[in-house]
Amino acid sequence: MAMSMQLRMMDTDDIPDGMRLKEFAGWNQTPADWERFLLASPLGCFVAEWEGRVVGSVTTVVYEDRFAWIGMLLVDPAYRGRGLGTQLLEKAIEYLDSIGVPTLKLDATSQGRAIYEKLGFVAEYEIERWILQREPASLTSLPPTTLPDFDKIVALDREVFGADRTELLRSIHLDAPDFTLAVKLHGELAGYALGRGGTRADHLGPWVAWDEPTAWELLDEFLHRSARETIFVDVLKNNSVAVGLLQSRDFKLSRPLTRMYRGPNAHPGDPELVCAILGPEFG
Repeated sequence: MAMSMQLRMMDTDDIPDGMRLKEFAGWNQTPADWERFLLASPLGCFVAEWEGRVVGSVTTVVYEDRFAWIGMLLVDPAYRGRGLGTQLLEKAIEYLDSIGVPTLKLDATSQGRAIYEKLGFVAEYEIERWILQREPASLTSLPPTTLPDFDKIVALDREVFGADRTELLRSIHLDAPDFTLAVKLHGELAGYALGRGGTRADHLGPWVAWDEPTAWELLDEFLHRSARETIFVDVLKNNSVAVGLLQSRDFKLSRPLTRMYRGPNAHPGDPELVCAILGPEFG
């Protein structure tokens, strides 16, 4: 196998192969998402080649030297069972260790959790993907409106997420400004949300709120602004308010994820305020 398989850094020419791999998995990423990975970590995204064919991928994003995110661990179904996924994961870990990142994080599927545990990852909390399927006649997409104060959003997001991710959120905001939402209470920001369009659905996240009315307002406004039949939300399982709101809007539970970390986890943020994460590939 060593003679046939090669691990190397990913570049923009590999994006079509990345899209092919994510289609096998039924994921929602776009070419713009792959570009975000490569822009954020040009030396930290990798592909596996088998006899010259790209058959696997993994990405990393480092947030403010506090922790790094590992995502997009994908293997072509025809090449699974050969240890490629583990080798890609180990390559990402080796790279992040080499640049001195103290903490590594990821969102694990139930199938992958055991592999991550063997490599020193431990569970932090549970996440669930919820999906809404709507009839086209029910859609009520709204025209552009005045944008909220983006600087205040990213400042609060740093506290909630645990590290600065301004450039990533700015990129998502510029691609879908109508999905950037904020609610103020007594002149102060009480919650915010962003969203992005994927190949399969519009994705709400991050979705952050200080109270239930704010969470409700953000969710309903996002649903009004999206023109897609399918909506994805990756909600924190222990946030009963967010889960209840999704159920009230006819979302259905799709699959569980486990947020895991390796290292000290010195910057956990404030997950109690998080209704939904940005996404398993970004954190």
